Amino acid sequence: MAHKLLPAGALLTAALPLIGHSAELDISITNLTHGNHFTPVLIAAHGADVHLFQSGEMATAALQKMAEGGAIDELVTQVEGAGGATVQNPAAGLMAAGSSVSGVLMNSGSQTHLSLVAMVLPTNDAFIGLDAWPIPTEAGTYTLYLNAYDAGTEANDEIINGAGAPGQPGIPAAPGGNGGSNGNGTGVADGSGNDKVHIHPGVLGDTDPNGGTSDLDSRIHRWLNPVARVVVTVK
Repeated sequence: MAHKLLPAGALLTAALPLIGHSAELDISITNLTHGNHFTPVLIAAHGADVHLFQSGEMATAALQKMAEGGAIDELVTQVEGAGGATVQNPAAGLMAAGSSVSGVLMNSGSQTHLSLVAMVLPTNDAFIGLDAWPIPTEAGTYTLYLNAYDAGTEANDEIINGAGAPGQPGIPAAPGGNGGSNGNGTGVADGSGNDKVHIHPGVLGDTDPNGGTSDLDSRIHRWLNPVARVVVTVK
């Protein structure tokens, strides 16, 4: 079997032939961050005209709910309503830093493209994303490195206050128990005016769990892209 390694900057533009028949996929996902969690992952096989997100475009309401609170139900409805197939929450919960889930089986049916999303915690609206990757026709193993995206729907104030519903500023939680709590930080000033989906700038954080500007720990929660590795075996 061929092994194809696609670099982070090229994985969405690689010219790969599309399948013309049903493909059996075996998928593994690894959290490459130092100290962040992924919320339940959504994997979707769909046609070329379906997108869970698109860089440079406004986030949909369904994407906003996933990016701010980890909810994938509306994205599932969107994909399945368009005739696509989904695998939901293959890790059966949060994915901690360094953890992997493997042996995720999916039959793509007649669908030609693959997408994947999950929120990054603790953040305001960061998510890992694979947007409409063409499923190759050639059997083999393909390695993709995914970046973290900013949904552009909420200022990155880095305050952990339990908020997770759209339109409510703040971060739901730090699952590792290694962030400030109850909004101890005064809040990071987010001067960005970019309200479209874009590459996430990362977090600032600080080292004061009881004050400072941020409730995130700069020694734990900061990252550099890529943040996830996805290995797809086409059988």
